[in-house]
Amino acid sequence: MTNGDLRIRDAVAADAAAIAAIYNVHVRDTIVTFELDEVDEGEMARRMAQVRDHGLRWLVLEERGGVVGYAYAGQWKARAAYARTVESSIYLDDAAIGRGLGKQLYAQLLECLRDCGIHVVIGGVSLPNAASVALHEGLGFEPIGAFREVGWKLGRWIDVGYWQLRLPEQVVA
Repeated sequence: MTNGDLRIRDAVAADAAAIAAIYNVHVRDTIVTFELDEVDEGEMARRMAQVRDHGLRWLVLEERGGVVGYAYAGQWKARAAYARTVESSIYLDDAAIGRGLGKQLYAQLLECLRDCGIHVVIGGVSLPNAASVALHEGLGFEPIGAFREVGWKLGRWIDVGYWQLRLPEQVVA
């Protein structure tokens, strides 16, 4: 998708440093991820390749040529019967938050997942996070439950809620 100064495209290895920079803000300063140590460019490139190796897409959102967000979905669980279920992730640079860009990026990811034959997308949200809850529910995800106090970060216990979206099957003419 291209829209003036905005473009959503498949991530490439050269994006790994920008993606890691966006992610590491959340590692350091938020409860959005339970990761405690920053991720370097090499590790991020490895994670991106792992997603692609599963036949899935990793998307980036560019604004004026710079990466300001990314979204991807990875394997939900390793057992074969879960092959058409994924867990999604989306991260934005602070400058991109609150402008509707996350919804555009996430919607594009969902379309790609549907085209890949994915049946269910699961979104995990560290709570509280009203913006992420609104994003998921605005895209049709339904709440399915929460785990209480499953993570310890920034000096407190954190709950994780889960939402799921069943993607409509593609109609073949």
